[in-house]
Amino acid sequence: MLFFNVYQYLAPLILLPLSYVLWWERMGNSHPLAILMLSIPVLFAYVIPAVGMNWLRLWEMNTRFKFGHFRPHHGFVFGSAVGLGALLCVGPPAAAFSWYGLAQAGFLTGSTMAFWNWLYDLYAIKAGFLIVHIRPHARGLGAEATATDYAPLYFGAFGVCLGISIYLGQYLLLTEGRRDLFWPLLILFNLLTLAIPTLLYMGASYLKYGDVGLQPVSRDGLNQGWLDNPPETRRQGGGAVRPLQRNGITGTRKRGRHPVKLRSVPPRMKVI
Repeated sequence: MLFFNVYQYLAPLILLPLSYVLWWERMGNSHPLAILMLSIPVLFAYVIPAVGMNWLRLWEMNTRFKFGHFRPHHGFVFGSAVGLGALLCVGPPAAAFSWYGLAQAGFLTGSTMAFWNWLYDLYAIKAGFLIVHIRPHARGLGAEATATDYAPLYFGAFGVCLGISIYLGQYLLLTEGRRDLFWPLLILFNLLTLAIPTLLYMGASYLKYGDVGLQPVSRDGLNQGWLDNPPETRRQGGGAVRPLQRNGITGTRKRGRHPVKLRSVPPRMKVI
């Protein structure tokens, strides 16, 4: 816990200025272009956690200074480290466009983000600094299962989008000199890195659990967003999968003015 409490303040103070200076040099001593590159991880780390923590309540941080369930400086904590990592994964601006270079930038950045963010979240969950209200956590499967359920896919997809955006941004803005594309690229890159990882996570959750994974699951096994009539069977592999038992409505919990029906997470699955 001490590491995470100290790191959340040292990272913005040390890594953010360093990351900015290095990106400023990479982008031809241009402050707007350096801001464009750093805006992608910083904005991602503000929008996604703010929605996930304060609105969806999918996870929360055990720290002193919070705005709701969300620390107000989180974007700079995440963005400073990710900005440095992406700088190392994606090389200088290419002299000519290459599909291989584009794929390499996406793969290296994606695999790096998937591993290091999985490792960070794994130990943050173990330390009690991060609490993630998803099915593995509710079923008591441990920090490894909880972090692995979302981090490699989500952060890996984010890293792929980030690497591709950096490669294209460097080529178009520096190599081709298309400074007129600054605002379109700024908007496009940020929208893609916000939307694509989220859609992939929702799709993977639907395939695994039958819902898009945007409802919190409490530690006592109550799914706040379980449908009133979940499907009797699902397909996995070559057989039908059916819950060994279905629990009915176990209670209600108020969210705002309206009570929300609670259902138990299906305890086990059986292939027939």
